[in-house]
Amino acid sequence: MYPAERHAAIVAAAHEGTGRIAVVETSERLGVARETIRRDLAVLERQGVVRRHRGGAVLIDRVPFELSLQTRQSTEARERRAIAERIVGDLPEEGSILLDSGSMTLEIAMLLPENRTLLVVTNSLPVAALLAGRERLTVLTIPGQARAVTQATVGDWAGRRLAQLHVDVAVVGANGVHLEAGVTTTLPEEAEVKRGMLRAARRRVLAVTASKFGAISFCHAADIAEFDVIVTDDRLDAATVAAASILGPEVHVVTPGEAPRNLVQPPP
Repeated sequence: MYPAERHAAIVAAAHEGTGRIAVVETSERLGVARETIRRDLAVLERQGVVRRHRGGAVLIDRVPFELSLQTRQSTEARERRAIAERIVGDLPEEGSILLDSGSMTLEIAMLLPENRTLLVVTNSLPVAALLAGRERLTVLTIPGQARAVTQATVGDWAGRRLAQLHVDVAVVGANGVHLEAGVTTTLPEEAEVKRGMLRAARRRVLAVTASKFGAISFCHAADIAEFDVIVTDDRLDAATVAAASILGPEVHVVTPGEAPRNLVQPPP
């Protein structure tokens, strides 16, 4: 087991349990030396995921490590829809867009008008399947290993393909957004795909519900300053909106039930 896989297994088990990590128990469960687990916990502490103590560690913020796509679709539906409506209204009528995997981008795909003439590139298998029948859309899937939980493609193949692309807009989701730790996700493979999408896009949009703010997931994907726009819902407090804006991006706050406004212009 590679270190990154071991780190993910440690954090996942802690989230499923009490949030505490015991060195002895974890070393026996993973079949590695206790000193290996201690080094793993030191790495996780530097990443802001755990706080070490004698005999083990405790999770700093028990954000669910990785929920299934179906579970995420069943939560915060009103907020997700309002965010998606705003982003869809801001997308160009023609051009190319990158859609990340996840429940937020799936909502965006569901709301894309039939009259848009777009090239849509995605690593989300559900998004690709949903849009493949649209006559005016060209849909490209990013190759790679398909993950069961997120139903997304990741890995070296995905990274190589993204490195060849130049698109107008990338819409990316996240498991956590923290003013200091930045935008985080569950695994290095997922983080690398997000970084590739940001590098490929002229305009970068972060689409997250307010509940993601303050949370730190396992792996850093990007700094907040790397985004041009953040779209979130009105549960986010004004102080956090202001602090995020200072870091660079425009922060657009939407209210579920209100008609979306088109403030973000497509790139020239």
